[in-house]
Amino acid sequence: MTNKVKTFRFLANEMTQSDLGEQVGVTRQTIAAIEAGKYSPSLECAFRIAEVLGQPLQEVFHWED
Repeated sequence: MTNKVKTFRFLANEMTQSDLGEQVGVTRQTIAAIEAGKYSPSLECAFRIAEVLGQPLQEVFHWED
């Protein structure tokens, strides 16, 4: 799975990882791991991230075989 969390975070008034994590209900470390591709979020977490970033889920997260 790839994602554009960092890109959309920057476009959202340069939101920090901490700010995003707080709004989603996870830690800054979790957001950092998701952005780095080291952790795949739960479906609920992915939907919350997309909602906070104001983007459709499929714009933020992409599944690759």
